[in-house]
Amino acid sequence: MTTTKDKRKKEETKDGEYLITYTRHLEKRLRNLETEKQLLDAERLRLEQELHSLRNEIDRLREPPLVSATIIDFLDEKGRAIVKSSTGPSFVVNSSRKVKNEKLAPGTRVALNQRTFAIMEVLPTKLDPFVKGMEVIDSIPDISYVDIGGLEDQMQEVRETVELPLKKPELFKKIGIEPPKGVLLFGPPGTGKTLLAKAVAHETEATFIRIIGSELVQKFIGEGARLVREILAKEKAPTILFIDELDAIGSQRLKIATSGDREVQRTLMQLLSELDGFEQRGDVKIIGATNRVDILDPALLRPGRFDRMIEFPIPDEVAREAIFKIHSRNLRIEENIEFKRLVNLTEGATGADIKAICTEAGMFAIRKDADMIINKDFIDAISKVMNKVKGQMVESRLYT
Repeated sequence: MTTTKDKRKKEETKDGEYLITYTRHLEKRLRNLETEKQLLDAERLRLEQELHSLRNEIDRLREPPLVSATIIDFLDEKGRAIVKSSTGPSFVVNSSRKVKNEKLAPGTRVALNQRTFAIMEVLPTKLDPFVKGMEVIDSIPDISYVDIGGLEDQMQEVRETVELPLKKPELFKKIGIEPPKGVLLFGPPGTGKTLLAKAVAHETEATFIRIIGSELVQKFIGEGARLVREILAKEKAPTILFIDELDAIGSQRLKIATSGDREVQRTLMQLLSELDGFEQRGDVKIIGATNRVDILDPALLRPGRFDRMIEFPIPDEVAREAIFKIHSRNLRIEENIEFKRLVNLTEGATGADIKAICTEAGMFAIRKDADMIINKDFIDAISKVMNKVKGQMVESRLYT
């Protein structure tokens, strides 16, 4: 009997342990299924959202195209307006409730429904991609005022003309004068006109637009004038416009001219009108640069258009020494470089010539596989570069 009872107890104990183990297994299995269910629910929600976005995209692609138009006149507060469509005719149309009447004004570009011609949305101002590409946004030059030597007076005048009215306009209001509208930089090639403009682009927070004068000369009549009008638009104020090689469109107007010359003159007249016309330009400052100030039209040089004319002369001894130190500060040179001697040997050299001399000195050191630039490398570079400069000066005298 005792043996039978012991066997039963052992069997009951085994059954109990088995039940406990099996129960734990089922609980674990249940937790795994709940986790799997949560993952499947999350996947289902993601697929539903993706399906919804795809259906919206299909509905958007099935929408009929809109017709672009320009508002000619706004009739009443109910949203009725006269528009001229891009296809040609004009219509009296209503506006959608989604479009606020405050945004509708003569000259505004809008999109019309293809069937009812109702105004569905307001379009941004049309801007020529050629003009858009002139904005210096991503490729802002990494040049500051510290990198310019020998032009302290010129830098002061440019900063007073261009930067100060944008950053501290209250100073001009307190004194009671209007800020200068533009500044003209003139002087021989290589004296730092474009370099100073690059520093202005780096230091200012305004939109900087760089354009070369010859880019405004277009093939068809009126295209150059339209580009000038769009470039000097006030939508992106504050703006600094830098016109390099201004003599390409600003030369004196002649009585006898070809059709091409007349188109250049139309562009010049549009520029004159924009510089000092009936409308105020607001915070749009202009910097012009030229090597030939003697051939510019007198109407372009009068006060009110370019209020300040800043001359960039050939650098003197003090300026040449400052330029040498600026261009050589990143070079690996020996300590006993005789800058005074280099300055005396480079009489008549411009800032661009001195930069070329420093580059040539580095090339001479590389040719010798040296670790640094020595005084002799600078002397050899000066003789090489200055011979070219003197040859150019002789050639230029032949044609004067």
